[in-house]
Amino acid sequence: MPRKSIDRSLIVHTAAEIADADGLSQVTLAAIAGRLGIKSPSLYNHVQGLTGLRTGLAHYGLMQLRESLARAAVGKSGEAAIDAIGFAYVNFVRQHPGVYEATMSPPDFNDPDIQAASASILELLLDVLGEYKYEQADAFHVVRGLRSLLHGFATLEMKQGFRMELERDESLKRMLHTYVRGLEATGPGVK
Repeated sequence: MPRKSIDRSLIVHTAAEIADADGLSQVTLAAIAGRLGIKSPSLYNHVQGLTGLRTGLAHYGLMQLRESLARAAVGKSGEAAIDAIGFAYVNFVRQHPGVYEATMSPPDFNDPDIQAASASILELLLDVLGEYKYEQADAFHVVRGLRSLLHGFATLEMKQGFRMELERDESLKRMLHTYVRGLEATGPGVK
């Protein structure tokens, strides 16, 4: 059976599989080389060591997260869009815990690819929240609040922080609806 052609994309996808199945700490050059049936030094033809691999994995994760959020928001606005994005975010973390962890800890937050991917998520969220008519600085705070809620919920869930016998999706829905009520009550033009 012919061996697959090794390229950066295959290496990053393999790293993503390992991260999601076994945890980000298990993403090593040796683990990827073993999975691909090659020797570790061969990976250096495509990635700049573990740092380059982790940067590539973080970029991949951010782009996948953005795609999930964008798909969820299509054709929706206001509260429906926020609900859809909220559930898409949490479901992304549920399905890709290792990749999500990589997005939270890239080796270099100033890497141009990481910056561009992060900016594309910010732009998407600003567009969705644009209906609430916040000025730019306030809109950034609103996005930061939404991201904090979603990250906190997803991280608590991932770390087994919700042990009560309550439907988690119902809790998520209520949290998002409370957030929207806050936007409606404090947005520009509200007295």
